[in-house]
Amino acid sequence: MNSTTATQPPLDFSSLDGVGVMICGHGSRNRLACDEFAQLAHGLRRRLPEVPVEHGFLEFARPILRDGLDRLRQRGVSRVLAVPAMLFAAGHAKNDIPSVLNTYAAETGLQIQYGRELGVDRKMIQAAGARVREALDAADAAGEPVPLSDTLLVVVGRGSSDPDANSNVTKVMRMLVEGFGFGWGETVYSGVTFPLVEPGLRHVVRLGFRRIVVFPYFLFSGVLVSRIYQHTDLVAGDHPEVQFLKAGYLNDHPLVIDTFRERLEEAIRGDTAMNCSLCKYRAQVLGFEPEVGAPQHSHHHHVEGLGEPCTLCEQECTGACQPDGVPLPAGHHHSPYPHAEHPLGPLTLRRAG
Repeated sequence: MNSTTATQPPLDFSSLDGVGVMICGHGSRNRLACDEFAQLAHGLRRRLPEVPVEHGFLEFARPILRDGLDRLRQRGVSRVLAVPAMLFAAGHAKNDIPSVLNTYAAETGLQIQYGRELGVDRKMIQAAGARVREALDAADAAGEPVPLSDTLLVVVGRGSSDPDANSNVTKVMRMLVEGFGFGWGETVYSGVTFPLVEPGLRHVVRLGFRRIVVFPYFLFSGVLVSRIYQHTDLVAGDHPEVQFLKAGYLNDHPLVIDTFRERLEEAIRGDTAMNCSLCKYRAQVLGFEPEVGAPQHSHHHHVEGLGEPCTLCEQECTGACQPDGVPLPAGHHHSPYPHAEHPLGPLTLRRAG
């Protein structure tokens, strides 16, 4: 967390002339996920009634990012604070969204300041803890309580081809495990990297804990959260001796909205501090050396606003975006994940059907 924002008083946004806010999301084919994202943006509008707030998506849904930026300009905004609605900084936050914003700024002359992702933050950990606590309290109220020391926490991350982002999910897991005093903790992922949810859960049941809490560390619902719960049910069905709890995702928890406001204040003050020391595009990160200095561009232009997925983009979840020599469509660019063949990883999704 940036210590500067923790010690300074809240910023008075009413004193800012011509400033608007743009919340930048990924987008989903799941209507509920898009509705939840819009609800989060509405929650931020309530917190900042003096500032125009718009939102937009990178792909698979409307409004797209350019639509939201157009609306801000129509409302007289000359300076935009753009914040990625991303838990961690991976390819979407580092490349795809900045590429769209930079292109728009160059075309229109609109001033756009880009804030940082939500990140590993005290308030985000508190929001996550609240979701885990809700699941524990509901289970204890419905049956015999299980000691925390006999409970294992599994935190599920989105999964990325960026090891820095993946490692941050593990840090969140450890903060929760030590905060609650769970007997053990593990991290699994819904796609791209390893271990995936099902093989990961099949490993942790061998540890012998009476209760396993599965917590999707996601902002919104969607295909991936549904898949996490489905795989949890599949493993639970094979192990009736273990109590599985499915915790809720973050959604528009008040502390999540508080964190968004902090990111906006950082952008205004010029305190935005990105973590570049482990960024695979800037440093020689073990195993990802070929990606140092890769150009910043988006590979999502061909699916902006689409309700149907690009087949190759969907196959990113398996780590194989260019199967059998099929040429990539125009505008689709990103490096292949080097561990796509890992036995606990991406390609198992395809093999599972």
